[in-house]
Amino acid sequence: MQGNLPPEAQEKLEELQDLQETAQQVAQQKQQAQTQLTESQNALEALEDIDPDSTMYREVGELLVETEYDEAEDDLSETVDNLEVRVESLEKQEERVEEQFEELQSDLQEMLGGGGGGGALGGGPDVGPGAGGA
Repeated sequence: MQGNLPPEAQEKLEELQDLQETAQQVAQQKQQAQTQLTESQNALEALEDIDPDSTMYREVGELLVETEYDEAEDDLSETVDNLEVRVESLEKQEERVEEQFEELQSDLQEMLGGGGGGGALGGGPDVGPGAGGA
């Protein structure tokens, strides 16, 4: 079908495909960051139940190195804070990509005569429940 499209429409379609790929990458990065955040939050909670005088170790590459309780707590807290910022940033990036996708999809539909969804445009990124109303 792409061979029958005007050059401008074909360019918009390619942009849509690129945005879809970007959306998938951002979603994957966000999922990884959320997983790491959950693991770090769980570790920080588990640390609360440990006696501060206990001998503690942290993983450095493939080695376990002795560390102080306060240092471990500070490192975990910093990791949680950083991951929270990362997840929030990725959520905003995901929203921007979805908005760009919807705008491009709408432009392309107008360019092709304003038909409904489907056809070459179906299967965009998962943009939530209201995605089909463009």
